[in-house]
Amino acid sequence: MDMSSLQDIVAPEGVCYGCGSTNRHGLQIKSHWDKDGVHILAEHIPDPVYSGWPGLVYGGLIAMLVDCHSNWTAMAYHYRAENREPGSLPRIDCVTGHLGIKYIKPTPMGVPLRLKAHVAGDIGHKSRIICEVHAGNVMTALGDSIFVRVDTARLATEARGNVSLSNGTDKK
Repeated sequence: MDMSSLQDIVAPEGVCYGCGSTNRHGLQIKSHWDKDGVHILAEHIPDPVYSGWPGLVYGGLIAMLVDCHSNWTAMAYHYRAENREPGSLPRIDCVTGHLGIKYIKPTPMGVPLRLKAHVAGDIGHKSRIICEVHAGNVMTALGDSIFVRVDTARLATEARGNVSLSNGTDKK
């Protein structure tokens, strides 16, 4: 059985700060199907630079973990729904449509964080993902988010058309 992460299989060239395999400064989280065939799992041990309060994990880091892991959950779901192996072409990509985080309890630093996510609903190109964050046996945060399946080439082209990438030499 291949133990490679979804990130390494589908996007080995990924540059995302949270989950990109090639971002040497990033978190490089790794998501895997659970043996139950329903959930996607990941584990992350926060570096102390991501402290919010002394001894506690910064909430923004938790949001980033939920965002990246939930996105991979959506993509893995779409591959499976189409009876395709992750990494088969054409590649399936999703982006965050809505990121919802409920902080339930303080998340202690120095404890491995376990992320457990599943698809709670799917309507066409949108998927609702529920992602639990556990520190030990305690759920400290809960993500309830929407991810949208996209054509990333088209998305990048549209984004470039809406944003001036001027280096200051553009003629007006």
